[in-house]
Parts: sequence; C-alpha cells; structure tokens
Amino acid sequence: MEEMPEVLSGGNASGAVIRVGSTVRKPWEPNAGVVHQFLTHLRASGIDVPAPMGRDEQGRQVIEFVPGGNALARMPLELTTLHAVGAQVRRIHDASESFDISDLDTADTLLPADNAELMCHNDLAPWNLIVGDRMLFIDWDGAGPSTRLWDLAYAAQSFAMLAAGEPVDQAAARLRAFADGYDADMTLRSALPDAMGQRTNAMYEMLERSNRHQVEPWGTMFVEGHGEHWLGATQYVQQHRSAWIEALK
Repeated sequence: MEEMPEVLSGGNASGAVIRVGSTVRKPWEPNAGVVHQFLTHLRASGIDVPAPMGRDEQGRQVIEFVPGGNALARMPLELTTLHAVGAQVRRIHDASESFDISDLDTADTLLPADNAELMCHNDLAPWNLIVGDRMLFIDWDGAGPSTRLWDLAYAAQSFAMLAAGEPVDQAAARLRAFADGYDADMTLRSALPDAMGQRTNAMYEMLERSNRHQVEPWGTMFVEGHGEHWLGATQYVQQHRSAWIEALK
C-alpha cells in the first residue's frame, strides 16, 4: 500500500515539507545539490545527520525522516543536555573544515559572515534539533560558507535562551554549559559576547528590511512576531554583556 503523505510543520524558507513513509520531501532549491554533498560529507565523517537521498519523480529533495521530539518543546534544556548539544556543534564544525567551500558564493548565505572559513548550518537552533533515540540537527537548506564564531554565536544565544524576560543568572549558566560542551577556547569565549549581540541584531535587521521591501517569507515573519523576538533578544544580549563575559571565563 502506498504511504499517505503527511504535511510537516516548518518549511518557513524552504516551502512545503511532506513526509512520505521514512522520508521527507521538500522543494529542490538552487543550493540543494551542495547541501546534499555536505550532508554526505558529514555522515562520512561520523556525524549523525539526516541521510540525503537525491530527488523523487516530482523533482523534490528526498531526505531521511528522523523520528523524535523537537527540542523547542523542551526548553529550557537541562545543563547536561546543553553540554551535549554544544559538543555536537563542535563535532559538526570540526568535520566541516574538510569540506571545500572555495567555489561557493558567500552572497547566497542569508546572513553572510566576513572571511568565511567553513561550511555551516547557519540555523543551529532548538527548532532544528531532534531529540529521541538520536539527537541530531535537521533542516540544512540554509547551509553555506560562514565562520565558527558566527555560527556558534547564533547557536549559543538560541540554546541558552538569551532572550527578553529570562533570568540573567540562569541564562548565563546555560551559556556556560553550552560553551563548555563546545570546548571553546579563550579566543572564542572572549569574542562570543559581542558576536551574539551582532548576530541577533543582524537577524532583526534582515527581517525588518525584508518587511520594508516585501521579501518573503521573511517580511511576513517579521510582522508575525519574529521581528519583536529578535529585537528583544538583541537588547537583552547587549544589555547583559558583562554577565556573558563572566560566565565564559
């Protein structure tokens, strides 16, 4: 019997996401070929990521469906889990260093970083982490050249929940657990507080600009609450910079 398609949540930037049996189908975007090569590279390096499976008869991407719960529903994560997530991000970055980005255009990255040094997911956040029998990141469609610091700043801020309304001492403890799991050296630790402020602000400015110029889906996301979230996160991260510096010593 043919499996009935199931519409999955998500797909803000990649279009409709459909589950068919043990696979996920989504539109084949211009960078999909490179993304599938990158996933293959990571898997060959021992990193658990969804298996890329080419195209289907409709020309859509075919990717392994990974069962489990979304980490966003479990926030805030326990410190031991944050430590494990930080370690997972470190393994991804280390394996990514051997993926050739010399022919890739950094302009295609949503929020490009200066002096890109390795291929990055660019959206390592709770909404893209599956936790179950396996713990792994999904939704690699935005992968592109970036830097450890720029990618880490986004992941650390998101997973540590450095956002408006959060008790600063608890957020700082979460940030420390994540950075310790990553085994960040002092160069990264000293740069991270400012980078997190810059990264959250870049996200807000991209959404606001997209709204003004009617660039979708980001323009609609801005007015649906994402703009308010990232503005609040930017102000929170920048206001409590000294707490992050202390936590990362």
